[in-house]
Amino acid sequence: MVIWDTTYLIVTLPSPVFKIPLEIEAEMTPAVRAFFDVLIAGFSTHLALVQADFEARIAGLEDRLQKLTPQNSSLPPSSVHPHGKPIPNKPKSQRKRGGQPGHKRHQRSLVPSEQCSEIVTLVPQTCRRCCHPLIGLDPLPLRHQVFEIPPIVASITEYQRHRLTCTMCGTRTCGALAVGVPTGQSGPRLIAFTALLMGHFRQSKRLASEFLQDLLNLPCCPSLTVKMQSLASSDLADPHEELRQALAGQFNVHMDETPTKEANRKA
Repeated sequence: MVIWDTTYLIVTLPSPVFKIPLEIEAEMTPAVRAFFDVLIAGFSTHLALVQADFEARIAGLEDRLQKLTPQNSSLPPSSVHPHGKPIPNKPKSQRKRGGQPGHKRHQRSLVPSEQCSEIVTLVPQTCRRCCHPLIGLDPLPLRHQVFEIPPIVASITEYQRHRLTCTMCGTRTCGALAVGVPTGQSGPRLIAFTALLMGHFRQSKRLASEFLQDLLNLPCCPSLTVKMQSLASSDLADPHEELRQALAGQFNVHMDETPTKEANRKA
């Protein structure tokens, strides 16, 4: 009997029921009947083993199909929701979170004292028990280091272009900017950093401008970030074209099928 399933073609083998016709059974000798019974018993046992192996293989294939992901098969990344939780490959551990007894200790190493911006010496004045005055210094004091970000202040360079009038012809001449000085208010490192925020870290124009204003104390608006992004894109056009031409001659090309969108269209 054949049963169609939505995923597999499942063949179910029914348990055989053998009946000997009466006219043949009457002509069978006891030896022939014994041989026939042994033959049917062996066939039934073999059929049961085949059926059990068949069901075990189907169960294994079904379990494997449920665990297929883009990481362990040829399924494209777009077949899985980008924010979906991956299927766990092993049962959840019953151990508590954190380091387990006997594990190797990991700790952040201290920076050498010579590289610290400031060293504050803390010397106790009196004994914490009897309040007797204490003197001297500990040759091996306990070192406690605190990392902090200093207040960020933009480096602003002002170029004063003087305009002088010629005493001979009356022509006014203005001092020219040095080579490499941008004509706008954004320096090359600021332009590169803004492009990094929007390109690599996927920040919007508005969030990038708020970051520059609130954290770096730079006057900035979304339209200025667009201008800096355009400047960075134009400067990267030639290196990008060189990489594109070099990529065409590579033996192996690694592709990523994960789609990304910009506004309402694919980017």
